[in-house]
Amino acid sequence: MAKGSCMCGQVHYEYTGEPAVTALCHCTDCQKWTGAAYTSNVVVPRTSFKVTKGSPKDYDAKGDSGKINKHWFCANCGSSLYTELEIMPDMTCVKSGSLDGGAANHEIKVEFYNKDRLGYTKPVEGADQKSAFS
Repeated sequence: MAKGSCMCGQVHYEYTGEPAVTALCHCTDCQKWTGAAYTSNVVVPRTSFKVTKGSPKDYDAKGDSGKINKHWFCANCGSSLYTELEIMPDMTCVKSGSLDGGAANHEIKVEFYNKDRLGYTKPVEGADQKSAFS
């Protein structure tokens, strides 16, 4: 089991089992949402994920696919917590920076939207490189 929370501690979550994949996403939506070069994600089955404290707010953004990407965050401190993508209805994309106790220290298996990669970032050695989400 892995646990995580927002910066202020008002929202906590957990998931069980191993991630389906670990990924960086360089898309411009992820850049805007985090104010950073990419998001770092631990993708887990929605059935293994649950919020255990608090009520995160959500924001719907339309992805490249034309489908909704639902972003969940703390209404108090603004921490990005997880996304639920309409194109991946059975999965939750946990933002690994919100994981507790060093759980964010995982090997990256794939990088998505490398076509939007900012010039100062380099590909992760050994990770699959995808120009979009496929």
